[in-house]
Amino acid sequence: MSRPASDSANTFWPGLAAGGLASFLAAAIALHLLRPELDPVRSQMSLYLIGPWGWLLQAAYVALSVAMLGLAWDAWRVVGPPSRSAAPMLMFALAGACLSTTAYAWMDLPGVGPSLEGLVHGISAQGAFLFATTAMVLQAMCLRRDPRWRAHARWLLPWALACFAAIWVLALWRELPRGLAQKAVIALIVGWLGALSALRLGIARRLPARQPGGSSAS
Repeated sequence: MSRPASDSANTFWPGLAAGGLASFLAAAIALHLLRPELDPVRSQMSLYLIGPWGWLLQAAYVALSVAMLGLAWDAWRVVGPPSRSAAPMLMFALAGACLSTTAYAWMDLPGVGPSLEGLVHGISAQGAFLFATTAMVLQAMCLRRDPRWRAHARWLLPWALACFAAIWVLALWRELPRGLAQKAVIALIVGWLGALSALRLGIARRLPARQPGGSSAS
């Protein structure tokens, strides 16, 4: 069963997601220019939460959380009922909650003893990565079952699986430069979310809008 044209043509949710992703990227780039004392290769993103301009990354994390939720809700709305599942939306919601918690619970600084706040930050950060990449894999699998999305899912699913594998490489290969490796994984994840958002916006703009009387605009 296909979704109503008014649902598929609605650009609000994918537009909200695109705006949140763009805000995150802009803030992340700006922070690297505003905090030249931090080594971008060695410094994890969470170090940018501490000190000047930390609020900017906090806002960026919240914007990214909203983007994930908006994209998950939009994907649930537009796929046909046989392909629809609440599991990706739940995983994205958990990822957003973990990411928002990460934004307001600081990591332990290098050379400083462990703290409860640092423990909360570490667990939340790992949860955000794990829930987000799991959601991406599940979402791509749902899209693969929808005939209209099957061609896109052929590359969205391998990309999502690569992101899922990358977080385990990041967790297990401790010799990697932490900052650069973490940011590379984040870029892969944000890129996937951006690709899905762009696809939805492109599809929505090609579809006719549903008029109040039930007819489509020509």
